[in-house]
Amino acid sequence: MDEEIIDNITLRPIEISDIDDFMVWPTDDNSEARVCSCSHFWGKGIVTRVVKLVTSAVFSEFPYLERLEVLVDVDNQGSQRVLEKACFFKEGILRKYMVLKGKSRDIVIFSFLATDSL
Repeated sequence: MDEEIIDNITLRPIEISDIDDFMVWPTDDNSEARVCSCSHFWGKGIVTRVVKLVTSAVFSEFPYLERLEVLVDVDNQGSQRVLEKACFFKEGILRKYMVLKGKSRDIVIFSFLATDSL
């Protein structure tokens, strides 16, 4: 992977126009993390690397956690592929689980356990 690309990742407030894709990571206490990406950076392994780094950091910072879950729209093949490459396990489909843009959507649920390997 091109290290120069990784060096250029920054954190800043998100503008709606920036987002081409996102994944929602819910937790038991109703908090969540979101991974957003711009299509300009798709296919470069950046989001996969970020998901792996975040996954590792979460289990290091919160050793009592046993499980992470990620919910992805059933039609979002790119995010599903990212999770598969980041060693998440595809558990199944939650039918009509979420309303997105005014429509009921099927959602794919992925998990990663503290005992899983990256």
